[in-house]
Amino acid sequence: MATKTALHLIEPLGFRLDEKSLKRAGMDYWSALEVYRYMNYREFCEKHPGIKLWMATTKARRAYTDVEFGPDDYIMFGKESAGIPEEILVDHSESCIRIPMLSGVRSLNLSNSVAVVLYEALRQNGFPHMEREGSLHRLRWSD
Repeated sequence: MATKTALHLIEPLGFRLDEKSLKRAGMDYWSALEVYRYMNYREFCEKHPGIKLWMATTKARRAYTDVEFGPDDYIMFGKESAGIPEEILVDHSESCIRIPMLSGVRSLNLSNSVAVVLYEALRQNGFPHMEREGSLHRLRWSD
């Protein structure tokens, strides 16, 4: 929500989207999100031909910091429990990226992984349409 990034959800999901589940997860901003749902990966590809799609996975050979993200690129993350299916990854090795971490660690939390990679992509593109300076509420910065 803080980045005005569209969310594309590809079934099957690893979570529920009913009102009770969203409320429990603290997703009170859900109605303000730009959300798209697809029945499967094939439908997603059919609706977005020719896009640059980066696939974030612990199985990748290169780091997310080693690639150049374009302003219209998509970044895919898999289910927190299983990641992106290997049947999809195997045909896209050049688009697979990873977050470096210590060996023996399964993976980072999904929301943390999304934040890390998304903010790198936004940084590379100059944080489009985002505030880059903050201000104090009660006091003023001394210059």
